[in-house]
Amino acid sequence: MSGYTPADPAYRQRVERSFQRQAFMSTLGARLVEVAPGFCEIQIDYQPALGQQHGFLHGGVVGALADTAAGYAAYSLMPEDSSVLTVEYKLNLLSPARGERFAARGRVERAGRNLSVVRAEVRALAEAGEKSVAVMLATMICLHGRADAPG
Repeated sequence: MSGYTPADPAYRQRVERSFQRQAFMSTLGARLVEVAPGFCEIQIDYQPALGQQHGFLHGGVVGALADTAAGYAAYSLMPEDSSVLTVEYKLNLLSPARGERFAARGRVERAGRNLSVVRAEVRALAEAGEKSVAVMLATMICLHGRADAPG
């Protein structure tokens, strides 16, 4: 898919364990749908409690989904004894986030030893098809020798 080889052959299990410790993603009802070297997809169902005053998915939720998908896409390529943190991101909200479900898909554009650049897209999913609602460009840092905190 990405042409990257993960540094840790057990990357998928490490990403899944880390995702399970994300209390905020659990609060949103987010699901880790797919993990591959340099790629991650997270989905949520629309819930009125996650909406803003017009009934669209709140932009903060859209950003959190994109950030998390981007982070785990980068993390999939990092060494076993490391963890990931966001350094910065730029989020463009393209259209109102209206849909039955939403998918955030992160793809590594460039993986470096310390910093990785990742592109994420959030798409509204409905029976009629998919629509892009946001794109993000993010920089993630690899914290070498600092595995995720136990949780």
